[in-house]
Amino acid sequence: MTTEKEYQGLYDRVAGLREELVKRLSGDLINNPALGDALVKQVDDLLSSVESAGTQAPAPPDRGLAQLVGIGPEAARELGQARIPYGVTPYDETVTSERLVAVGDLYYIYQHERLGVFRVVRKLQELFRAGTVRLSGGTGAYGLYQFDRRDVLRYTHHDRLAAYGRVLGYGSTPAPRGGRRNAEFHRQFTQFVNQVTLFHRDKRISEVLRERSYDPSFGSIAVVRRAGLDLRNNLKFASFGHLNVLRVEVMQVLDEAFRILESDDVKRLFGADTSWDVLEEVLLRYFRQRLVTSPRQRMAVSGREVLRWLAQPHILQTSRAPFEALLLQIAEYAEEWLTSAEALGSAQRRPGARVLPFEGRAPLAVVPS
Repeated sequence: MTTEKEYQGLYDRVAGLREELVKRLSGDLINNPALGDALVKQVDDLLSSVESAGTQAPAPPDRGLAQLVGIGPEAARELGQARIPYGVTPYDETVTSERLVAVGDLYYIYQHERLGVFRVVRKLQELFRAGTVRLSGGTGAYGLYQFDRRDVLRYTHHDRLAAYGRVLGYGSTPAPRGGRRNAEFHRQFTQFVNQVTLFHRDKRISEVLRERSYDPSFGSIAVVRRAGLDLRNNLKFASFGHLNVLRVEVMQVLDEAFRILESDDVKRLFGADTSWDVLEEVLLRYFRQRLVTSPRQRMAVSGREVLRWLAQPHILQTSRAPFEALLLQIAEYAEEWLTSAEALGSAQRRPGARVLPFEGRAPLAVVPS
């Protein structure tokens, strides 16, 4: 049991320890800034171990109330003798990685859905059934037949659209009955990607130019961590349900669709060299659609990598050096996603002035992707 006097004394001693360490190592800290991070972490770990031991100590049956109000033989003579807890159990920031990986795959599927992959295959099925294209017994023709026959066993087009709305907040299809649209996803995802790109731009120039060195958010891992944790917690509850099974099935469908588009008889039909050429030719010829194939496909790949990174416990890392090393894995993916999203009007880069006053400008408008 920790008394109020012991509680106060602990934090005063820890503060004194920090000051003494800084005073004795001030010269080394100037020459080696990383030493400061190491000292802070060691003192924080020491404090955490003391708090953990105090939390696990058994409490009196009345939780210390009688002692505090002055009842019974153990009544406190002064406030410093009263019991005080260290706090409640911290919020659990952990998320099952399988669910966030599934969200990454769903995001990947959604971008290909927006590209028109499934619409193109449906159009080829329609032309094949009508006999208006020169397809008969080739690999692509047989693939179109099997794709059509298996359709009754799969999740429907409406099911996919409802999942995009429930998990990602995209599209206009209502969420399934009893569910809700995740309207916050795109804003928080864009915020996290922006903070990752800002952090790495700051990191690149920090050794050459720091014109905003007074900015408290300059190269701050806390800003990136907070944005990432907000996004993880947003997806923590949106990723329950049939998402895992649905993404496995639709990833199989996506693979099957591209096998059809890659088949020799289908490519020969449109004079194409690759499956992507077939896709673009059908979109131009039959849908008169403006092609955004390259940026949207890169959004699919880079966005999925960012979400896969969030599925791991890297974002919980509090030490600067390990965090920077782990974040490097998605630095280029974040830049690539943001550049592609800007080209499509789905996101905007954050301006240089990142710390705004309370009465500052309104946040940037976000266009759903």
